[in-house]
Amino acid sequence: MLPIDAAAHAGRWRHRHPVEKAVLGFGLTLCAVCLPAWPGAPLVGAATLAVLLGPAGVAPRLLWRAFRLPLGFCVTGAIPLLFQVGGAAGAVSLAPDGPVHAGQLLLRTSAASLGVLLFAFTTPVSDVLPRLVRAGVPAPVVDVALVMYRIGFLLLDTVAKVRQAQAARLGQASRAAAWRSLAGLGAIAFVRSFDRAARLQEGLAGRGYDGTLRVLVPEAALSRRFLAATGALLAALVAATLVLKGLLS
Repeated sequence: MLPIDAAAHAGRWRHRHPVEKAVLGFGLTLCAVCLPAWPGAPLVGAATLAVLLGPAGVAPRLLWRAFRLPLGFCVTGAIPLLFQVGGAAGAVSLAPDGPVHAGQLLLRTSAASLGVLLFAFTTPVSDVLPRLVRAGVPAPVVDVALVMYRIGFLLLDTVAKVRQAQAARLGQASRAAAWRSLAGLGAIAFVRSFDRAARLQEGLAGRGYDGTLRVLVPEAALSRRFLAATGALLAALVAATLVLKGLLS
């Protein structure tokens, strides 16, 4: 199991209704995207961090490990805004407003990524997918997503075991050996993924699969207090952003 999935299953908000956490996480993401980048994005990012590290109980080191990858994409997407192509300054030159636009994009995307991570760190996928059928998503689509979610973990487990076996047999002793081990790892993972899928299909057929995977969904009631607190937080962020924007302009 990936660390973020393990944290979602063992988190403080594990038994809360997914809708509550979706309203909070995606509401913060929407605020980060729609509000002015300054000072809206820093305020939203700070509020999201406070919720993640406080009530949600996410470990700071685990949060940083998960946030590094989207932060890298945010930085990579902001760098091109620093330059312009063509013009009197040459084929490639610094854009006049490049640092401003790059900074705004970096602030927005970073804060929005934290909002998505808030939902991911507090809501297991196994709690979300079965409820999508009640929301109108076709059952076969949800079944495929559930199966792929399961196969993904099996494939990661297979890759980890193969890498461990290769390392025990000096498969990483040199650069040439490492490349051979990588090629072998890819071939084994490809073959075993098809084997796992075939065995899963046979198992479902032997259990009378009729096109719908029936799973038990843990019951959870919507908390009006939680939703009210979420609405108050989002409204406070919007009001604070607009007030500070007027004061700073």
